Amino acid sequence: MPLSEQEQRLLEEMERSLYHNDAEFVASVGGTRLRPNYRSIVLGVLAGVVGIATLVAGVAVQQLWLGILGFIIMFGGVLLAVTPGRTARATRPSANQSRRPAQARSQQGFMDKLNDRWDRRQDGQQ
Repeated sequence: MPLSEQEQRLLEEMERSLYHNDAEFVASVGGTRLRPNYRSIVLGVLAGVVGIATLVAGVAVQQLWLGILGFIIMFGGVLLAVTPGRTARATRPSANQSRRPAQARSQQGFMDKLNDRWDRRQDGQQ
Protein backbone atom coordinates (compact mmCIF):
# COMPACT_ATOMS: atom_id res chain seq x y z
CA MET A 1 0.00 0.00 0.00
CA PRO A 2 1.59 3.29 -1.08
CA LEU A 3 2.07 6.16 1.31
CA SER A 4 -0.24 9.13 1.14
CA GLU A 5 1.17 12.55 0.23
CA GLN A 6 1.10 13.64 3.86
CA GLU A 7 2.96 10.49 4.95
CA GLN A 8 5.53 10.97 2.19
CA ARG A 9 6.11 14.59 3.23
CA LEU A 10 6.43 13.55 6.86
CA LEU A 11 8.90 10.81 5.96
CA GLU A 12 10.98 13.20 3.84
CA GLU A 13 10.98 15.74 6.66
CA MET A 14 12.13 13.07 9.12
CA GLU A 15 14.90 12.00 6.72
CA ARG A 16 16.10 15.58 6.28
CA SER A 17 16.02 16.12 10.02
CA LEU A 18 18.02 12.96 10.68
CA TYR A 19 20.53 13.81 7.99
CA HIS A 20 20.91 17.36 9.29
CA ASN A 21 20.98 16.65 13.04
CA ASP A 22 22.94 13.41 13.16
CA ALA A 23 25.32 13.41 10.22
CA GLU A 24 27.81 11.16 12.04
CA PHE A 25 25.18 8.45 12.48
CA VAL A 26 24.12 8.70 8.84
CA ALA A 27 27.76 8.48 7.74
CA SER A 28 28.43 5.45 9.92
CA VAL A 29 25.27 3.61 8.81
CA GLY A 30 25.72 4.40 5.13
CA GLY A 31 29.48 4.07 5.29
CA THR A 32 31.83 1.60 3.74
CA ARG A 33 31.05 -2.01 3.10
CA LEU A 34 33.49 -4.56 4.33
CA ARG A 35 34.37 -7.52 2.17
CA PRO A 36 33.88 -10.80 4.00
CA ASN A 37 37.00 -12.73 4.84
CA TYR A 38 36.17 -16.13 3.36
CA ARG A 39 39.20 -17.79 4.88
CA SER A 40 38.05 -16.87 8.40
CA ILE A 41 34.54 -18.07 7.64
CA VAL A 42 35.73 -21.45 6.37
CA LEU A 43 38.18 -21.91 9.25
CA GLY A 44 35.50 -20.89 11.74
CA VAL A 45 32.99 -23.36 10.34
CA LEU A 46 35.59 -26.14 10.36
CA ALA A 47 36.54 -25.31 13.95
CA GLY A 48 32.85 -25.32 14.88
CA VAL A 49 32.36 -28.77 13.37
CA VAL A 50 35.49 -30.10 15.12
CA GLY A 51 34.27 -28.54 18.36
CA ILE A 52 30.85 -30.18 18.08
CA ALA A 53 32.50 -33.54 17.33
CA THR A 54 34.81 -33.13 20.33
CA LEU A 55 31.88 -32.15 22.55
CA VAL A 56 29.87 -35.20 21.46
CA ALA A 57 32.93 -37.44 21.95
CA GLY A 58 33.42 -36.02 25.43
CA VAL A 59 29.80 -36.80 26.31
CA ALA A 60 30.05 -40.29 24.79
CA VAL A 61 33.14 -41.27 26.80
CA GLN A 62 31.92 -39.34 29.85
CA GLN A 63 34.98 -37.10 30.04
CA LEU A 64 34.01 -33.65 31.29
CA TRP A 65 37.26 -32.00 30.25
CA LEU A 66 36.87 -33.25 26.66
CA GLY A 67 33.32 -31.87 26.47
CA ILE A 68 34.45 -28.50 27.82
CA LEU A 69 37.35 -28.44 25.35
CA GLY A 70 34.92 -29.22 22.51
CA PHE A 71 32.63 -26.39 23.59
CA ILE A 72 35.54 -23.94 23.72
CA ILE A 73 36.70 -25.01 20.23
CA MET A 74 33.15 -24.71 18.89
CA PHE A 75 32.64 -21.27 20.48
CA GLY A 76 35.99 -20.04 19.11
CA GLY A 77 35.09 -21.28 15.64
CA VAL A 78 31.79 -19.44 15.67
CA LEU A 79 33.51 -16.25 16.84
CA LEU A 80 36.13 -16.63 14.13
CA ALA A 81 33.46 -17.08 11.46
CA VAL A 82 31.26 -14.13 12.40
CA THR A 83 33.78 -11.42 13.38
CA PRO A 84 35.31 -9.33 10.60
CA GLY A 85 39.04 -9.67 10.16
CA ARG A 86 41.53 -6.90 10.81
CA THR A 87 42.47 -6.79 7.14
CA ALA A 88 38.93 -6.29 5.88
CA ARG A 89 38.99 -3.60 3.25
CA ALA A 90 36.24 -1.33 2.06
CA THR A 91 34.91 -2.13 -1.38
CA ARG A 92 35.14 0.58 -3.97
CA PRO A 93 32.98 0.88 -7.05
CA SER A 94 34.75 -0.41 -10.12
CA ALA A 95 35.22 1.52 -13.34
CA ASN A 96 32.52 -0.56 -15.05
CA GLN A 97 29.92 0.55 -12.52
CA SER A 98 30.72 4.23 -13.03
CA ARG A 99 30.49 3.88 -16.83
CA ARG A 100 27.20 2.01 -16.91
CA PRO A 101 24.82 3.35 -14.26
CA ALA A 102 21.83 1.33 -15.51
CA GLN A 103 23.72 -1.94 -15.25
CA ALA A 104 25.15 -0.97 -11.86
CA ARG A 105 21.66 -0.19 -10.57
CA SER A 106 20.42 -3.64 -11.56
CA GLN A 107 23.25 -5.25 -9.58
CA GLN A 108 22.62 -3.14 -6.47
CA GLY A 109 20.55 -4.27 -3.55
CA PHE A 110 17.39 -2.65 -2.28
CA MET A 111 19.15 -0.49 0.32
CA ASP A 112 21.76 0.64 -2.22
CA LYS A 113 19.00 1.83 -4.53
CA LEU A 114 17.34 3.68 -1.66
CA ASN A 115 20.65 5.31 -0.71
CA ASP A 116 21.26 6.40 -4.31
CA ARG A 117 17.77 7.83 -4.49
CA TRP A 118 18.36 9.68 -1.21
CA ASP A 119 21.66 11.10 -2.49
CA ARG A 120 20.03 12.29 -5.72
CA ARG A 121 17.23 13.91 -3.75
CA GLN A 122 19.73 15.71 -1.51
CA ASP A 123 21.65 16.94 -4.55
CA GLY A 124 18.44 18.32 -6.07
CA GLN A 125 18.36 16.02 -9.09
CA GLN A 126 14.94 14.61 -8.38
